[in-house]
Amino acid sequence: MSRILVETQDLKKYFKVSNGYLHAVDGISLQIMEGTTLGVVGESGCGKTTLGRVILRLQEATDGKIFYDGVDITKIPAKQLKEYRKKMQIIFQDPYSSINPRMPVFDLIADPFRVCCKHMSAADVDAKVMKLMDTVGLAKRLRNAYPHELDGGRRQRIGVARALALNPPFIVCDEPVSALDVSIQAQILNLLMDLQDEYHLTYLFITHDLSVVKHISKEIMVIYLGKCVEKATSKELFHNPVHPYTKAILNAIPVPRLNGREKGLEIIKGEITSPINPKVGCRFASRCTECMQKCCEVTPELREIAPGHFVACHKLS
Repeated sequence: MSRILVETQDLKKYFKVSNGYLHAVDGISLQIMEGTTLGVVGESGCGKTTLGRVILRLQEATDGKIFYDGVDITKIPAKQLKEYRKKMQIIFQDPYSSINPRMPVFDLIADPFRVCCKHMSAADVDAKVMKLMDTVGLAKRLRNAYPHELDGGRRQRIGVARALALNPPFIVCDEPVSALDVSIQAQILNLLMDLQDEYHLTYLFITHDLSVVKHISKEIMVIYLGKCVEKATSKELFHNPVHPYTKAILNAIPVPRLNGREKGLEIIKGEITSPINPKVGCRFASRCTECMQKCCEVTPELREIAPGHFVACHKLS
């Protein structure tokens, strides 16, 4: 039976700015079952990347709790956290800026072993690196190549290999295919899914592209300005979207049809609410066509409207 591997409770991350606090992540609670993928979707600036970094403690939470395999890791000391870092890795969005341009492929992939497994011999490291290169589809002839000599897909495969090096059960995938061509995107997505099946990996998959997240995720969480507005299984969210924001981003997915859409593209109008010291109420209210007076006066709570389907919207009350 699957268990909860990663969990957050009312997780918050605020950044101090000149005129107050920017609420990047504001009360996110989630659970990721072992061996599954939770997709996190939202437009640029909604806080999804910050959420992933805070879960890994690359940035410290302002409030709330983070649990890994039942253990509260929110404030554990650095020495103890070092052991958990081996179990939680990240694939960064940009496959070029996230790796050292002065290091060849072999050294880039070997780096995790040299930092965390100093007892390993040079021969063992060599064998591990060669196996990882084969696993992620990098030809052995590229072991001495430098990042600038490779295309985006091969660079991202280096990032995947580095994330896999220490056999972590949990990986945050921070828009790992957004910088790649469509054909390469499919290759990396299929690689991630194959690796998940082979190694029983657990993913937090961050993206702004719902077409991508539908392909890989079991559950999807939609975030708007630091708040979760809807969460459901992938199938349920695509067949029965409820929140106006979810409907809007689903409507923005291109339709591959020669005669065009059955209905016109609806553009979200209105001003985006400032995430700095946000006022009480729904943060999507200023752009919502179904906005009521209550939406501007009371912050909607996330509640279950069907088994496993959660929505934060006053129109359901």
